[in-house]
Amino acid sequence: MGEWLVPLAFFGLLVLGMPVGISIGVAGMIGILDLGPRFMTMAPDRVFAGLDLFPFLAMPFFILAGEIMNRSGITAGLVKLADALVGWMRGGMAHSNMVASVMFAGITGSATADAAAFGNTLVPAMQKAGYSRPYACAVTAAGSIIGPTIPPSTLMIIYGSIMGVSIAGLFAAGILPGLLICAVCMAMIALTARSKGLPKGEGRPSFRIVLAALREGFLAALLPVFILGSILGGIATPTEAAAIAVAYALLVGGVVYRALTWRDLYEIGVRTTRITGVIFLIIASATILGWWMTFRQVPQAIAEAMLTISENPDVVIGLIVLLLLVIGLVMDINATLIILAPVLAPLTVKLGMDPVHAGIMIILALNVSLMTPPVGACLFVLASVTGERIEAITRELWPFILAEVAVLLLIAFWADLTLFVPRLLGL
Repeated sequence: MGEWLVPLAFFGLLVLGMPVGISIGVAGMIGILDLGPRFMTMAPDRVFAGLDLFPFLAMPFFILAGEIMNRSGITAGLVKLADALVGWMRGGMAHSNMVASVMFAGITGSATADAAAFGNTLVPAMQKAGYSRPYACAVTAAGSIIGPTIPPSTLMIIYGSIMGVSIAGLFAAGILPGLLICAVCMAMIALTARSKGLPKGEGRPSFRIVLAALREGFLAALLPVFILGSILGGIATPTEAAAIAVAYALLVGGVVYRALTWRDLYEIGVRTTRITGVIFLIIASATILGWWMTFRQVPQAIAEAMLTISENPDVVIGLIVLLLLVIGLVMDINATLIILAPVLAPLTVKLGMDPVHAGIMIILALNVSLMTPPVGACLFVLASVTGERIEAITRELWPFILAEVAVLLLIAFWADLTLFVPRLLGL
């Protein structure tokens, strides 16, 4: 009975509009009741055990650091630096949007933060320069998923914590895929620039202009260096590096730029608490659901079902990617990761995949879901910030989605590309 009632309860509550954390929690409790009354007394311990992981402390710190840097106006400096580097080309502001997304990714690690920040700043600027609003939103959405791909990344922290995979290794492995997404999207912009009539920049900037832009954005661009350098150099754990990032953000935003007020700090604290609370509610609820799935041997059943289709590793990897992309269309990516990672990771081990490679493949597939309708979070953020319709954004976004799916497949089937940086650093 429980095998059918649990998924029916979960999807039924989602259809009724219940928050995903509550939907998962209710479905999990139904599953525990199905196992027997004695398991109910153990459920609270399982919830706290699912949250009682030291690396999880890094999440609120990284979110807080990103909020501080965003609120203090650091985004403007990064955009000026990106514009000085690539803004002179045809479609220059679209190229600048992508490069700025790479820089911003190393600060926040959040796709929605990127979409909100650039939706408020770059999209209006692109409109003013002659770009259509749907296209400007599409470029912003396409670049926003670089945020959770290039470290620091909340998804990588969650995956590494629950699956026992090196977070430093995941951080290192995310660098090349993130840069590759940026390069592919910039190539797409360049290929369609003339046919779309994208405006051309004013010409190559002088060395003095580039130097001035570098000086303005230098302190912000230095934060990812501190974060990655301390983690990959073995100086600090991801949690300690996140705390360092908060201190650095407060120093730059509050002391150097003098752009933070006490009210700003209060609002930053409230927003950070809300975002962290939502993520932790999903993790806690998914712990119960995952416990039920383990008892019912759901991971083993899914693995066996996929292997009955084909024992060819490439075919199974393709099926995993397809499953993640389809589920990502209708479900929150944090919940999807927490529920499916314990299901799919054992299957990737059977296929002989490196745990870091498998983690990056799963995370990148879910990142792509952030910009696909009907529940792509970045689409909703851009629609609410700019007032543009999701359908109009999606029409301009499809070429970028296809390009990023191509990158995903390249990452999935070419392990050496993903593992090059971790191997180089001995991780």
